[in-house]
Amino acid sequence: MEVNSSKVEHIPVLARTLLEQVNLPRDGVMVDATIGHGGHSLLFGKTLGPNGVIFALDVDKKSIQGAQIRTKDLACKVFYICGNFSQIGEFVRQKGVEKVDFILADLGLCSSQLTDTDIGLSFQTDMPLDMRIDKRIKTSAADIVNKADQKSLADLIYKFGQERASRRIARFIVRQRRQRPITTTGQLAAIVCRALGRPGQKRSRIHPATRTFQALRIAVNNELENLERLLESASDLLAKKGRIAVISYHSLEDRLVKNNFKANEKAGIYKIITKKPIVPSREEIAENQRARSAKLRIAERK
Repeated sequence: MEVNSSKVEHIPVLARTLLEQVNLPRDGVMVDATIGHGGHSLLFGKTLGPNGVIFALDVDKKSIQGAQIRTKDLACKVFYICGNFSQIGEFVRQKGVEKVDFILADLGLCSSQLTDTDIGLSFQTDMPLDMRIDKRIKTSAADIVNKADQKSLADLIYKFGQERASRRIARFIVRQRRQRPITTTGQLAAIVCRALGRPGQKRSRIHPATRTFQALRIAVNNELENLERLLESASDLLAKKGRIAVISYHSLEDRLVKNNFKANEKAGIYKIITKKPIVPSREEIAENQRARSAKLRIAERK
């Protein structure tokens, strides 16, 4: 998901909808599983009093630092935690809290992360091919691209990127890396464009390399496994009538959320609030291009 405007990182996606759907008590406890620049936490934090609590999680230290500045004047207590939301229950219970009223996970990227050369996510600018949002992860995108065998690479691009030309792309990558290692996002994007017969051209709505880059980012950061762990632990953590809201940006994420909510509803644990995902209005998308592929699902603990 590429972002052109630097201002959008300050606009929380589907904010008005979330405020309409989630009523936190003044002494409520909220978990912002992906605080980013703190936009959602700031909005909900303004509804909380001195006895309210926000657990603000993110794997990106720079995001935590920015969010601290943005939310520093909130009346409620905020615990800033640099960690993965797959460990949400552990982090909350370490602070002596057993149940929470609201869990929010916005699974999108901040525009600052896309332009951060230390992370190496974007093909719009040539930067080191890394993609580790959490620097504690050992394997980078460059490691995968240069070391994985052709079949494994093709399978990864197909599974996580839903790229139908994955075998051809993998073949081009392996051919190129025999000549020299692939170490930058620009190199990789150019290889994908050549594999698809579209060097530098954008005949479709998205850049030819988008799906390949998505696949590598998901694989490097174990995004789907971590989301599954978050969803599995959320039902135990939510108080009665507590709500979980997840904003996803591609079908792989959305399917996991939908299936988890349905399974918990069938088990008598959740009541699904959004029978169909809520999507942004045309007005919101015009103001914030980051929101264009967002889907919001909400469930309530019975």
